[in-house]
Amino acid sequence: MNYVYCFLFSFTLVTLSCKENTDQYDPPNIVFIMSDDHAYQAISAYQNDLIQTPNIDRIASNGMLFTNASVTNSICAPSRAVILTGKHSHINGKLDNLSPFDTSNVTFPQLLQDAGYQTAMFGKLHFGNNPKGFDQFKILPGQGVYYNPDFITKDEGRIKMKGYTTDIITDMSIEWLEKERKDEQPFLLMYLHKAPHREWLMAERHMEEYTQRKFPEPATLFDDYDGRPAAQRAEMSILDHLSWNRDSKVFRNVIEELELSPYGTDFGNYRFEHVLDSAQYAHFRKYFEPVNRDFKAKYANMSREELMSWRYQRYMQDYLGSVKSIDENVGRLLDYLESNDLMENTVIVYTSDQGFYLGEHGWYDKRFVYDESFKTPLMISWPGKIQAGTTSDEMVQNLDFAQTFLEMAGVKTTEAMQGESLMPLLTGQSNLWKRDGVYYHYYEYPGEHAVMRHYAIVTKDYKIIHFYHDEDYWELIDRKKDPHELTNVYHDHAYEEVRNQLHRQLDTMRQQYGDSDSLSAAFLEVYLNRRNQ
Repeated sequence: MNYVYCFLFSFTLVTLSCKENTDQYDPPNIVFIMSDDHAYQAISAYQNDLIQTPNIDRIASNGMLFTNASVTNSICAPSRAVILTGKHSHINGKLDNLSPFDTSNVTFPQLLQDAGYQTAMFGKLHFGNNPKGFDQFKILPGQGVYYNPDFITKDEGRIKMKGYTTDIITDMSIEWLEKERKDEQPFLLMYLHKAPHREWLMAERHMEEYTQRKFPEPATLFDDYDGRPAAQRAEMSILDHLSWNRDSKVFRNVIEELELSPYGTDFGNYRFEHVLDSAQYAHFRKYFEPVNRDFKAKYANMSREELMSWRYQRYMQDYLGSVKSIDENVGRLLDYLESNDLMENTVIVYTSDQGFYLGEHGWYDKRFVYDESFKTPLMISWPGKIQAGTTSDEMVQNLDFAQTFLEMAGVKTTEAMQGESLMPLLTGQSNLWKRDGVYYHYYEYPGEHAVMRHYAIVTKDYKIIHFYHDEDYWELIDRKKDPHELTNVYHDHAYEEVRNQLHRQLDTMRQQYGDSDSLSAAFLEVYLNRRNQ
């Protein structure tokens, strides 16, 4: 009798314990905020001499700021594919902006949805018109536009909205939280901005201020690319490769009068009067006419250096003006979450699909494994789980997001995923984080901006890079001694031991991730055949 009683008592305790543990686990909501081409230099939590971003900074203040976050492939659509799948480009199949996304890939939103999460996506996906794993979506077709955008929707077909796209994406996200979110389910909200992607068309409310702002020039604005052949060949110069009308907002009559050459047919044929409605265009003209008058008066006497400085200022005014609206709208979303008691068990992530050049090396755009392109902003808050105001300099990547979110939600990952969950870093167990370097591979060449194909391993101290295809050479950068990345020390005898060690690490990492020269050659052949068709 006593034996039976003891058994029943023990069974009851175990049962209650299991139930208690289950009840205690409350999967967090996940708000994933991603902008497009948002340089970490343009977030005041990282660097405060260009712009103040107090709302984005709130996420860092309430959680963890990563100073060595990076991407695996610095170009829009492939980066997004890596985030969704947790797999490198050569595994998920989305190597470049031209290749199709393999929809047989299992994405982390699908797994969260299967586990009971309510899921929604609003804004820029950049590939595919029917994202899997979402209960609701309204996404921009392709790149989308800054004003009066079309959206591809799950329930309404293709719709057109009037206004500024950054504001509209926020309106849609907040409306979903207000009207469609179910209290009984945890949710994943992917809130994805088009801004500040090229052509950097700021909101009307910021034109007066930002067309008059002046910004400090980066130390490497006039880089001569000595000893770096790939950098010499790249076509992303602010001076030589930005279009005059679409990018610098020089009016067509001024371009013709000064005999300027618009860069590229598409950019040369751009018409702001076709993108903006009549009232928006009148506002645009009001603030950009003085810019054009000033430029027209100065142009004849400008040196090449003065012209570069003028174009840099124009670029930064537009770029940072478009960032301003992101920060305002992130603030709107955070305010909504706070006022509706949704912050307590909500993970909030702010990141970009990659970094971006803000005049460093004389460039705009991305693609290279050099820091401004390779590194990306990343901050994560989670009240009660992540200590507020903390910083991590560990080598983390967008490859890690999928597994991190799945672990947060208590959902099993797939064996095909290649990242590492960031949970040890986020929860103060950094001793469990063992990664000492990350892998990078860029594929879209020959192509826009002429950035050569290359792969690399990057550690906290060094990066070793192999450029290949029509040229075949290596670069070694000392990240601590050469933070501007101006000197290739690959053939410097003082770095022989470092070089050999990095080669060994790179070989091991390529094997770990399933990449190889033969695979690269096969991808290149497919890419060239596709371009020639």
